[in-house]
Amino acid sequence: MSQPRILVTGATGGTGLPVVSELLARGLPVRAMVHRRDSRSAALEQRGVEVVVADIYDPDQLFDALRGVNRAYYLPIMEPFMIQSAAAFAVAAREAKIEHVVQMSQWTSHRAHPAAMTQQTWLVDKLFSAIPGVAHTIFNPGMFAHNFLRTMDFAALLGIYPVLSGEGRAAPVSNEDMARVVSVLLAQGPDKHAGRSYRPTGPELLTAHEMARIIARVVGHRVLPVPMPIWMLGKVAQQQGIDPYQITILRHYMEDMKRGTFSFGGGVTHVVEQVTGTPAETFETTARRYAALPFAQQTMGNRIKAFINFNMTPFYPGYNFTKFDRQLRLPMPPKATLSIDDAQWRETHCTVS
Repeated sequence: MSQPRILVTGATGGTGLPVVSELLARGLPVRAMVHRRDSRSAALEQRGVEVVVADIYDPDQLFDALRGVNRAYYLPIMEPFMIQSAAAFAVAAREAKIEHVVQMSQWTSHRAHPAAMTQQTWLVDKLFSAIPGVAHTIFNPGMFAHNFLRTMDFAALLGIYPVLSGEGRAAPVSNEDMARVVSVLLAQGPDKHAGRSYRPTGPELLTAHEMARIIARVVGHRVLPVPMPIWMLGKVAQQQGIDPYQITILRHYMEDMKRGTFSFGGGVTHVVEQVTGTPAETFETTARRYAALPFAQQTMGNRIKAFINFNMTPFYPGYNFTKFDRQLRLPMPPKATLSIDDAQWRETHCTVS
């Protein structure tokens, strides 16, 4: 029997690229969907990956990308109208007659969340489960370790670790562990995983202050956790040129963490080990990988750059989140609630596996 051909959307991104690598390591034929050709897509082609360019909002281009594919990994795009791309993908998946879709969802997926992305994710969960003839598996991680390691340069070079989540706890999961789980779900296919939902986490619940202590061990010097108000996040995002839509989402997830959303139901699962046979890596292991990246290397040039950026941050105008949300004119529920404040969400998330 021939190996299943697998399409990965967002194949050059931080979570999609590791999935491609894991599938290749398993000897599976991979088709990588990208929105443009660049050095990253060229590097995939050099590794034997079939690369297709498609507009994720266009059903015709998506159908062409899915033609001849058996299974697919759908990564939602962090854009205001993600729901349209998901609907287009669902139509194309049905027309292409693929057998199985593994969908990146969220632990917070909730119909009335204040983040439009999370509302839309809940709708996509329902939409994909109803595609006729296509098996569906939900992959719903909580907080990514990446979210807590974006400022590794400040920790490594200045001994400062910004804290946005108060004393809230989460079990951050690495991109690499998520990719290992997804690759198994896709490789084993619908016979084993259709209709199921998997929540991978890291091995332990941590506060941001505990993460700072771990990072201090990694970088070899004291790291001071510094509480940062959410409005300061808008200034950092403006300074670093980060898409304001991503930051307006992240601010809600930080509030979710403060309120206990990511520790609800126990907060830690053994999904990574149960699915892959190998335990989830520790936060320290992930942090060491980030500390080895060029931006966190303890060079004089990096120190000067980090010092300037840190001290200039208060002078940036920052994003006005309320104004930004209003300008998007996205539909909002009459009574938006964080996931943890909704009785229906708590009932369906009271146990984790």
